[in-house]
Amino acid sequence: MTHLYLVRHGETDWNAARRIQGSTDIPLNEMGRAQARRTGQLLASRQWDGVVASPLSRAFETASIIAAEIGLPEPERLDSIVERRYGAAEGLDYQTLDATYPAGVPVPGRESRHEVAARVMPALAALAERHLGQRLVVVSHGGVIRTVLNSVAPGQARFMGVPITNGSIHSFVYAEGALELMAFDDPIEFESIEPGTADFDLQNAIAAREDGRSS
Repeated sequence: MTHLYLVRHGETDWNAARRIQGSTDIPLNEMGRAQARRTGQLLASRQWDGVVASPLSRAFETASIIAAEIGLPEPERLDSIVERRYGAAEGLDYQTLDATYPAGVPVPGRESRHEVAARVMPALAALAERHLGQRLVVVSHGGVIRTVLNSVAPGQARFMGVPITNGSIHSFVYAEGALELMAFDDPIEFESIEPGTADFDLQNAIAAREDGRSS
């Protein structure tokens, strides 16, 4: 059994402006660094064996701040958990997206959630297999975490509307050689959500469309 705690990176200026980031490498802002420190302080109440991160700077810096707070070395990079690619929509805000690619119009270069799941789920399973019996912090992105939630329990009402805010923690367990993660309840998930912080769907117009949330 391996415990994987998925953490969303801290805030960036594009998050604050509700611009779609995707694979564009936007760094943390000062709020994002403060969120990473707070998340690290929450995680410091537990024992951990390692920290893993997406290579994008906003995730890797978040992971580095967390690693320092919990007393672990520099994070391991895992390319397969990089954020979903949004193609030509990257950099656009809600208004520009609606004007350029109205609902129903395909966005060139956009990675589907199915494609995200196809690279992320096996990568997390392989990571868990390499660290059997350990507890890992895995810093990634809103689109990746939403895909994992959808993959472990598709259609289950308990995951509808689960907020994925900057710095939030989402806990999973990998057991019995399965190639998927099984979610479980942990109070640290609720403690990690700061009042007033924006959900991923509210920061990303494409995600909001897919999840049936308006801007």
